[in-house]
Amino acid sequence: MKSLILTLLAVLPFMGLPAQTPSSPDKKITVSGSSVQYEGQSVLTVNNFKTLKFKFGKTVNESYEMLSGKKSKCTNSGKEFLAEIDKNTELILRIYNNGIAFRYRYHGLKDGSEIPAEKTSYTIKEGTKRWFQQWCESYEGFFPLSTTAKEDPVPSFSGLNKSKDGFNCRWAYPALLEPQKDCFVLLSEADIKAYNSASSLWNDNDLETFEVRPDKNETKISGDFFTPWRVAIIGRLSDIVESTLITDLSAPTKYEDVSWIKTGVVSWIYWAYNHGSNDYEIIKKYVDLAVLLKLPYVLIDAEWDEMKDGKSITDAVNYANENGIKPLIWYNSSVGWIDGAPGPKFRLNKPEDREKEFSWCEKIGVAGVKIDFFSGDNNKNMAYCIELLESAAKHHLTVNFHGATIPRGWQRTYPNLLSTEGVYGAEWYNNVPTFTDKAACHNATLPFTRNVIGPMDYTPCAFSDSQHPHITSKAHELALTVVFESGLQHIADRPESLLAQPNDVKKFFGELPAAWDETKLVAGYPGEYAVIARRKGDVWYVGGINGKDESLSVSLDLSFIKDFKEIKAFFDATDGNWKIQKPKTLPTKADMQQRGGFVLVIH
Repeated sequence: MKSLILTLLAVLPFMGLPAQTPSSPDKKITVSGSSVQYEGQSVLTVNNFKTLKFKFGKTVNESYEMLSGKKSKCTNSGKEFLAEIDKNTELILRIYNNGIAFRYRYHGLKDGSEIPAEKTSYTIKEGTKRWFQQWCESYEGFFPLSTTAKEDPVPSFSGLNKSKDGFNCRWAYPALLEPQKDCFVLLSEADIKAYNSASSLWNDNDLETFEVRPDKNETKISGDFFTPWRVAIIGRLSDIVESTLITDLSAPTKYEDVSWIKTGVVSWIYWAYNHGSNDYEIIKKYVDLAVLLKLPYVLIDAEWDEMKDGKSITDAVNYANENGIKPLIWYNSSVGWIDGAPGPKFRLNKPEDREKEFSWCEKIGVAGVKIDFFSGDNNKNMAYCIELLESAAKHHLTVNFHGATIPRGWQRTYPNLLSTEGVYGAEWYNNVPTFTDKAACHNATLPFTRNVIGPMDYTPCAFSDSQHPHITSKAHELALTVVFESGLQHIADRPESLLAQPNDVKKFFGELPAAWDETKLVAGYPGEYAVIARRKGDVWYVGGINGKDESLSVSLDLSFIKDFKEIKAFFDATDGNWKIQKPKTLPTKADMQQRGGFVLVIH
């Protein structure tokens, strides 16, 4: 009842209140006409705000906890304003100290109404620094630094999304801007419901006008309809990286018992053995690896339904459980890539089949499912993902979405969603040579773009090579496990490579958390370098990566770490091996080799 009252208060028009200039609690962010300003400088133009008159609605102030993510105890604190657009439409605006969010409420709709067309657009001037990704169904692309929207489309991803001038005209979230020096804006969205579709940015009508266009949605509605929140995280780079705004804006979970949901590090077969999950002996190798490294999980990937030599998935699951390792197994969603794709297929699409399959998983001791190959951002996919999450939760299964859209806050509403791909990750060393030269720069961009909005199953850390070599250093690869956040952190490398590392490195994997109590950006700039500190309990992990093809010395301010008993430092030696030290004081700088990195573990 309390929740219902708060919801009703949030959407009342407050007709008797005077119009106000909306501002954040700390007054740093204001909205004046179509201009969103940060510390007095215009940083974003929201064209649909231009003629609106906002009235104060309420103060938003709540605390909540997350089982996974960059922060365990979160605060949703801001101010809400309302503007009437017409008799059936109002805009709800929230302003926080680190950004703004707005959504539309359509009300009084007749039965069978079509969803009204959204009118949101942003003006992004040519010359503005940006890190944008061309849209594709799987969100597996780069975020190159640019100052123009005149980008040729990537044929394999965006060949159909061309403007009349022949340039790419569809852009994915999150989209990072630097409209003023040292001030950044990250555009995304949050709180997708089963009746929504996700959106993307289109500038096919005007080069500098980026329209928010929801994907296909044929849902017929009546009464009230809410769009997802359109989100702009605003501030210094630390405000962007440390923000929890996406989950702040998302619905709290309705699950009372979440004790069965466990984050953790995973041994993963596919990177080294693309078809290894149909081989019981290879699966055993990765279970044994998890035992030796003290990892909680093993992932049995595609083609487990074609197990060779008379073995079955039940045999593999039993072997994992007998050795104290929680098994995760893979499924084809059967809505994206189907023809020519691996199986198992068509086991989750119908509710009755899904119930049967997840019940069987729970019965034989499967801990979670990785579901792959979705077909974009339309309402069909959004509703299907939510059905999968709800059904999996009934059977105490964690979920990892692959070949899927990016997180938009579901990790709060459905805490069994521990990771999502939606990233150009280490798997691409299997596919094309492109990643070899671009990986370091790309890795140093992701902490400021994709990983800001939610867990990212990049599958980090490989000291050996897959089909195509990597040229990032050993310490760079190790640091990715700290710099990148994911509730299920899949380690990519093959067993013999991991087990050949020094004992300190092997011990590191067994102690590595996959959920954090606190996250801080220590230093960095997109595409150049990133140093991120994450705390679990009384242990700080500091990971640094160099995205450049030249060595780099970085100043470190770790003064927020007040007391410590021990420091273990992992750096690159000049001969390409490890330099592992136990310094007595907190370092004030870090020297990184070209495409190198470092890790500090501070107890």
